[in-house]
Amino acid sequence: MKAILTICLLILSNTFMVMAWYGHLKFSEWKWFNKLGLISIIFISWGIALFEYIFQVPANRIGFKENGGPFSLIQLKVIQEAITLLVFAVFTLVVFKTETFRLNHIISFVFLILAVYFMFKK
Repeated sequence: MKAILTICLLILSNTFMVMAWYGHLKFSEWKWFNKLGLISIIFISWGIALFEYIFQVPANRIGFKENGGPFSLIQLKVIQEAITLLVFAVFTLVVFKTETFRLNHIISFVFLILAVYFMFKK
């Protein structure tokens, strides 16, 4: 149960992270957003990123082996990175419709999934 909760929280966290880091690139198509300066955009992104931390911190605390969770610190990091790339890929395809994934992108994702697999091998 803790593993599933950890992964769900990491997915939520990474969704907000991707929106904070890359969302402003697409949101700039909105007229009101174009009037904002860089500092304003940074603060908006920071406000979105706050929600990343609201989910990330509990995910790591719940999932960490020394807190009674199922994952080592290294496993948590590798899971988080794999989730980040998955969320980023979905975000890119849904929000940035001009981006395309090529074979080399798919191969690199497969290798990252293999990295997660090997992380859990004894």
